[in-house]
Amino acid sequence: MEGAFVMEGILAQELKYPEPKRNSYIAASYVKTLEAAGAHVVPVMVNRTEEEYRHLFNSINGILLPGGAANLLTSGYAKAAHIFYKFALEANSQSDYFPVWGTCLGFEQLLVITSGENLLCRTNTSGVSLPLEFTQDAAESKLFKDFPPEVMTALATENITVNFHKWSISMENFTKSEELRNFYKILSTNTDGNIEFISTMEAYDYPIYGVQWHPEKNAFEWSQTYYPHTPSAIKTTFYMADFFVNEAKKNLHSFASEEEALKHLIQNHNPDFSGADGSSFLQKYYFE
Repeated sequence: MEGAFVMEGILAQELKYPEPKRNSYIAASYVKTLEAAGAHVVPVMVNRTEEEYRHLFNSINGILLPGGAANLLTSGYAKAAHIFYKFALEANSQSDYFPVWGTCLGFEQLLVITSGENLLCRTNTSGVSLPLEFTQDAAESKLFKDFPPEVMTALATENITVNFHKWSISMENFTKSEELRNFYKILSTNTDGNIEFISTMEAYDYPIYGVQWHPEKNAFEWSQTYYPHTPSAIKTTFYMADFFVNEAKKNLHSFASEEEALKHLIQNHNPDFSGADGSSFLQKYYFE
């Protein structure tokens, strides 16, 4: 596509209660976040063949595993995430830079894939905004090193990271796992008052990033009173998105033609106003 350099995939997930022509969805806030940073969005459907995923992997520049609710071992979301993770490790090992991002459920999915087991524990974090407790590695991390000082200060001192999860990876369980220790660098932690859990991480040797919190909600979701919309909170959304989109600019994957690219864009689908039905997402894209 002329002038279009970044095509970011967002993985869909099955609906708990599917309806005719509505079997899976992507929350529009993830789409808006990436588009605000200059990317085109390609929905990655669940329950496709590995061959189809390979073709799509070679056509997009990065993939985001969004939050939501899905079985981390057996769902179509989990199976597709496993395949793209495998493709990403293969590509990056051959100097083909392909970034992967996991938010909340996607963060948890990355942990399960990397460790080969589910080491998550229950935490009291299903509705609270917190400041990040940065580790010493955060300042020089790939993710945070170019953030403006005022944004880093806000992240460390203001309640601007939305936590909307019942499961977390505790520091204790992370430390016990050799696979996790060797693969991921911890950038921030948090606590629910009893359990210290990891809230931000990045891989040592691959462009793979995970946040247990929700950067996209600050700018684009409104259903909860604890969703922050302060200037610092909004800046956080866009600096996180800008980082990931710039990571995706580091490979040359593309569709074979502009016509094929246009057929895959999220604009082929119309978002529904799901907030009117009581959903925590203001808008959703639904897929057959």
